[in-house]
Amino acid sequence: MTGLHPQTEAVLQLMTAAYPDIGATVTDPAEARRLLARVKQPPAMPLPRVEDRTIPGASPLPVRIYWPRTQSAPHPVIVYFHGGGFVLGSLDTHDGFCRTLAAGVPAIVIAVDYRLAPEHPYPAAVEDARRALDWAHTNAHDLGGDPERLVLAGDSAGANLAAVTCLRVRDQGGPPIAFQLLVYPWLDFLSELPSRHENADGYYLTAAHLDWFQRQYLGNLATAAHPDISPLRAPRLRDLPPAMVLTAEYDPLRDEGEAYSARLAEAGVPTHLYRAEGLFHSFFAMTEFLPGGREAAENICATIRSAVVADPVH
Repeated sequence: MTGLHPQTEAVLQLMTAAYPDIGATVTDPAEARRLLARVKQPPAMPLPRVEDRTIPGASPLPVRIYWPRTQSAPHPVIVYFHGGGFVLGSLDTHDGFCRTLAAGVPAIVIAVDYRLAPEHPYPAAVEDARRALDWAHTNAHDLGGDPERLVLAGDSAGANLAAVTCLRVRDQGGPPIAFQLLVYPWLDFLSELPSRHENADGYYLTAAHLDWFQRQYLGNLATAAHPDISPLRAPRLRDLPPAMVLTAEYDPLRDEGEAYSARLAEAGVPTHLYRAEGLFHSFFAMTEFLPGGREAAENICATIRSAVVADPVH
């Protein structure tokens, strides 16, 4: 391992201090969300248009749509699922990274406020992810987007939803997905890979957090090996969209992301793996303050751009 840069160590300590002590002193999900909502976010990158909407249905699904600065429509459309262990996170907690994607690709970004556990356990989030994809495809033209250049993206639990949705669309049919972006993804609820133990404590996301999250999402692990929950355990990964998988060196989820990347490549799926050396889970919340953070964000935007932007010059 490369070791933490002193500035990274300082940011890690600040982020850890601000994060709810979930599973220990804070055991109520609603209280954890209230505490997280009080954390001050970095200043928002200005964009010409940002709009909150609701996807209609029996369970209305809030989304936030970001338009890029460039006028060369139609744009690619990125459907983004936030992280937070299926329990935490919101449109506000991941607003900054969605703005980065909209400006940097450039693309229209649709951030999805999917239902959270334990109030809405599995499969509610998976169902919402599919509804959001279908809505994005149907409404892409009206938004100024290209329905043939849909990207599914997410971080952590949101990356799980992106990966699961790609598998479900392949097996059940649905809108074409041009690319998938999986940022420090949670892909195996039963993982015993080395990073789960090496980075179990001290790097923001802990093994105790993961245990608490999965109990909220599933209740127990009886169904944890199902590909809709642990896509790393899917028996077949052929015929999936091209992918970028980003992992962080000091992350308990690092090895399952890299194992998924390797399996995708072995299955013939064009795959780009990027390990953010010296960084930790959720580092995109403070990208501008972390050595290597901006470089990682630029690499993500460039990779998506090369995959789905008709004219990649930017």
